[in-house]
Amino acid sequence: MPLKRKGSKVKVLIIWPNSTLTEAANELSFESVEHVDVSLLMNMGDSVNRVLNSADVVVFLTPEGEQLEVMETVTNGVYPKPVVMFNPRWSYDDEESNLGGFTDFLGSFEVVYSFMGLEVRGLLSKRNGVVFKCVRDGVLSGEMWRVLVEEEGELKVVSRFKTRPSIVEVENVLYNLMAINSPITKSAKFLKGLVSNVTGKK
Repeated sequence: MPLKRKGSKVKVLIIWPNSTLTEAANELSFESVEHVDVSLLMNMGDSVNRVLNSADVVVFLTPEGEQLEVMETVTNGVYPKPVVMFNPRWSYDDEESNLGGFTDFLGSFEVVYSFMGLEVRGLLSKRNGVVFKCVRDGVLSGEMWRVLVEEEGELKVVSRFKTRPSIVEVENVLYNLMAINSPITKSAKFLKGLVSNVTGKK
């Protein structure tokens, strides 16, 4: 992220989903980085403001869906400082649409990097794909969401979306691609062409 401070390092507050991960993180000492457990944070009383105010950027690491209320409180408390959510632990499309009153809160975040693997199984084959978005240097400039599919050991872009595609949209892209490349479809096209050639009709 393009953050700079004159005369001192940027102070980062990393908020972990549980005490076990927080303790493990505290064993590694990094200057200007503070680690705190999300549940402990809300039981700190008045000292929570000191912790939040001292940070230049707040990072939620692998937050759980049931911690959204705390996340919203913290985010509002540090505004206008940047808040980063890294690897949220809820599913891609299903749960986010069912997270109650937090839809607007989640919608206030801009996705700067996302790499989600997918697999679609058809009758005779399967397709491995990826939904991908990457914002270079943290500066948004209209980056598209890409759907890539593995072909001959390489990932190739098969579709682009302006907004994050739903699971249904991604499945449709992959199913259509499988249908186009299906041996059954190819055989049907061949037979149609053969009949056309024999009858002389187009």
